[in-house]
Amino acid sequence: MKKLFAIIAMVAACSFGATSSVMAQEDVEAAAEVVEATADSLSEDSTVAEEAVEAAPIVEEENEGVFKNLKTKFIEGGAGFMSLVAIALVLGLAFCIERVVYLTLAQINTRKFMKELADLVAAGKIADAIEKCKGTRGPVAQVSRKAMECLDSNDRNDIGTIERTINMEAEVQGTYLEENCSWITLFIAMAPSLGFLGTVIGMVMAFDDIQRAGDISPTVVAGGMKVALITTIFGIIVALVLQVFYNYILSKIEGLTSNMEEAAQELLVMCVKSDKCKK
Repeated sequence: MKKLFAIIAMVAACSFGATSSVMAQEDVEAAAEVVEATADSLSEDSTVAEEAVEAAPIVEEENEGVFKNLKTKFIEGGAGFMSLVAIALVLGLAFCIERVVYLTLAQINTRKFMKELADLVAAGKIADAIEKCKGTRGPVAQVSRKAMECLDSNDRNDIGTIERTINMEAEVQGTYLEENCSWITLFIAMAPSLGFLGTVIGMVMAFDDIQRAGDISPTVVAGGMKVALITTIFGIIVALVLQVFYNYILSKIEGLTSNMEEAAQELLVMCVKSDKCKK
């Protein structure tokens, strides 16, 4: 019996040793595969990194090349007329930015404001409604303030006077919204006109070169033609840029005007329902 147990123990030990060796060999092979995969990944990452490092200067060179080309073409177009086109762009953008900022600040949540104002008027708190209008920016609040002041007075609180006051203040606020827009349209028209003027002068320069050289070869004409085309291109570009801003400004003005019209109708209804309004 002891011999049987001894034989079984020897067989188990041998099988366990063989299994352990096989498992150890498999672990070594797996570890080797992991090392090889890691090495391949590192080599690929290093290759990608090297390609990115090599591509970065190319992108920078392309960006520098674009600005350099624009600068070169600007100089080739002639300092006189190209400077005028640049001034038109700068001034036009200045007016556009001023209008965008003004109109953005003039926007409020009209529905929320009118609801709060209606609650105050319904409660008979006209003085609080006036203070709320004074503390709120935008044309809707200003129109509402005029209506509340009429409603709070003793001689202008009839519905006819309130309606006229609302319409007059809406016209005034509409004028404020469109302020400086005429300057933007001026620069939109001036930019291509300056470009075309540069075109005409460039053509004159080309004909002067032909007259002096007594020849009509492309080399003689190239200088004046280049000035003509470059000034036209830059003038059209400036006009297109300003036109995009101008259309955006007009869309904001239309939105604010629509809000004023809706607010005016709600104000009339609000005043009619008030006990302080003379029917």
